[in-house]
Amino acid sequence: MQELIRTNDLVLISYVESLLRAAGFAAVVLDGHSSAVDGSLGLLPRRIMVDSEDAPAARRLLAEAGLGHELRPAPRVGPR
Repeated sequence: MQELIRTNDLVLISYVESLLRAAGFAAVVLDGHSSAVDGSLGLLPRRIMVDSEDAPAARRLLAEAGLGHELRPAPRVGPR
């Protein structure tokens, strides 16, 4: 799994999840329950994850939708 976006913005989470699922990606929102524990103050961000194999295409989709500035850095591949 690869993290695409991390945010406290519930509207953004919902929008990104909708975009990804409409395009056929199996998007998963993590930390939703942890975020609810903070009393809905938005202190703990939620993360949108996709399968690592789908991540490059999912990143392109979100960038084309004008959300490139919201994307987390892609993990490095290969020797460091």
